[in-house]
Amino acid sequence: MWWKLFFLLLYFFLLFILARFFEAIVWYETGIFATQLVDPVTLSFKKLKTILECRGLGYSGLAEKRDVRELVENSGELMQGELYSALKNEKEQVGSDSSTTFNGEMHFYELVEDTKDGIWLVQVIAQDRNPLLSTANWGKMVQKVSQFGIRTGTFNCSSDSRYCHKRGWMKSTLIMSVPQTNASKGKVMLKEYNGRRIETEHIFKWMTAHVASRIKTIRFSEQLMDDWYQMEKQPVKMFLFARLLQPPSFFSALSIKFTGRIEFIFVDVRNWDNTTCLDEIGVQQMPSYILKTPEGIYRYGNSTGEFISLHAMDAFLRSVQPEVNDLFILSLVMVNLMAWMDLFITQGATIKRFVVLISTLGTYNSLLIISWLPILGFLQLPYLDNFYEYSLKLLRYADTTTIASWVRADWTFYSSHPALFLSTYLAHGLLIDYFEKKRRCSNEDQNANNLEWLSSLWDWYTSYLVHPIASFQNFESDWDDDPNFLLERLAFPDLWLRPLVPIDYIKNLPTWKFRLAQSEGPNRVDRDNRQKTMANPNGGTSGDQEVHHCSSEVLNDNNAGCSAAMKSEESWSGGEEQDTDWSQWPCGMLHCTECVVCLENFETDCLVMGLPCGHVFHQQCIVVWLAGGRHCCPVCRWPSYKKKPTRQHATEQLEPE
Repeated sequence: MWWKLFFLLLYFFLLFILARFFEAIVWYETGIFATQLVDPVTLSFKKLKTILECRGLGYSGLAEKRDVRELVENSGELMQGELYSALKNEKEQVGSDSSTTFNGEMHFYELVEDTKDGIWLVQVIAQDRNPLLSTANWGKMVQKVSQFGIRTGTFNCSSDSRYCHKRGWMKSTLIMSVPQTNASKGKVMLKEYNGRRIETEHIFKWMTAHVASRIKTIRFSEQLMDDWYQMEKQPVKMFLFARLLQPPSFFSALSIKFTGRIEFIFVDVRNWDNTTCLDEIGVQQMPSYILKTPEGIYRYGNSTGEFISLHAMDAFLRSVQPEVNDLFILSLVMVNLMAWMDLFITQGATIKRFVVLISTLGTYNSLLIISWLPILGFLQLPYLDNFYEYSLKLLRYADTTTIASWVRADWTFYSSHPALFLSTYLAHGLLIDYFEKKRRCSNEDQNANNLEWLSSLWDWYTSYLVHPIASFQNFESDWDDDPNFLLERLAFPDLWLRPLVPIDYIKNLPTWKFRLAQSEGPNRVDRDNRQKTMANPNGGTSGDQEVHHCSSEVLNDNNAGCSAAMKSEESWSGGEEQDTDWSQWPCGMLHCTECVVCLENFETDCLVMGLPCGHVFHQQCIVVWLAGGRHCCPVCRWPSYKKKPTRQHATEQLEPE
């Protein structure tokens, strides 16, 4: 998970560098930056009208270019980035129609009347009547208002005539839905258009007048000073100082979107002779967009990406005063981008990559939703109000820096160019996949094809159904130390289902030949006869000899048991000593001369095999034991696929009684 987070942060850093590279290319080719101011005098009449439409200012009745240019200047400074975005949006809106068709009362209520923080424009078509606006004019109206976040729809009374009679819609008309109060999630009021002129420009002016009436308007300096220094419950305010009759439509639309979070105030300074109060509060030029917070004032429009448009100011205000839904969406995007890294980090078959990806997406999104539930509960506690306020204070400090303005500008740029974002993400993922292949070049499983991986997945699935306890264990071929030792030991009593363990680890167990240090003395038959004679309690005199063998009983100390049990004071011949060549044994293996599986001694040059616990057996005997499903040591029951932690014990030898 941490590697995925690292790769995601690295990708964001590369996007930041790439955006600066694009800016350098544009500056090299054209000699201008996105933040460079544009003189409205140099623009054509058509481009000036495009800027006014994007800002939401009516220009009907302005026939001369000079009047249109003054209106642009009075609404705010124009930058190259805003001009480019306005022309680009104008081309993209041609032919686009996002209007909703309502099919009844409940559909209308859910989308329009139950929407507390949005504006709707609905064309009501009376039964057996023609619509108020023709199809062409309605399409133009939809394109004009949609760029300000105003949603549109059509309600045909023929689909629900009873509701139209209830509302009194006997003729075709236009209905606008606007929140009634400034409180969050307040009531909604419906306003009907009663004008005689049905031109698009007049209808839009009617809408903007109603929306602008919700914004607090200040027209006198005394009223401004009282409101500026007044301590209210709403600590964040957005002021617009301009020489306009009413605020632009994008400013009014934002006031509805941020209802209950930010208070929008329009200051009309057209008839002000004394500007001393403006100098006192720090307003130096007109027009000015001032964000007033408890930490101070911030002039919007001086940093990168801060254009006089709906999307740019919306991104700025969301970062300064976010709501819980904004943070949830941000975390959702981050988590899913991080989960998609698994598609490139995972090596092997293609089907394996997508199976791991789907599993990761489900796991990460489930954990995200589960983790947000207690957070939402904690935020509603009254004891955390101070914590919430201090968090917003730190966030406002961070979001009013230059780096934050760059990040917002990059977010706006890449969100308007999704193809570039997806292509760079894919290129970044392919680079990660390339380096992962180089790093795991020694792994043989990464070249497995789809059929082989599906076969192994089916084996695991059937194993999980038959032996569910296997899901709690990690079977590794390199015998890494397992901290959950208790869970491993609980899997072996017969009260539990025995796990189905792969037997690939058997080939990695140490195997060697059993050899004796001396070859003199009696032959093997004589040694066997002497051993049988000594094992018989009634047969012969064993004298002071005592032979100790490894048994199947569990020893208290595995390291000291067999090393002393195999010590004999005299050789089988009675005079010559025949010792085992222990120098041939791997380090950590316990010294013994008998296999407890078949209860026979090791012969010279026979193959023996050791387990991670240190006990040694005939190779053929222990392989049959392990392949039969008993993946533990016959002596101490230690798992045969897990490396045993090293313990320092003093080697004790058994002394004859």
